[in-house]
Amino acid sequence: MIATNIVLYSWGNGAFIMIGVFALVILGLVGAVMMMAGSSKNKDQKKND
Repeated sequence: MIATNIVLYSWGNGAFIMIGVFALVILGLVGAVMMMAGSSKNKDQKKND
């Protein structure tokens, strides 16, 4: 009986802020990977020239 009254997720305690922070962190990580991938391509081209 008690287990049915436990709320597993509450939108009231800053969940929107945490989702926003998580999204920014993911975008930052993806951007960093893209920058690293692009810079390694440029280094290979400079070595061949």
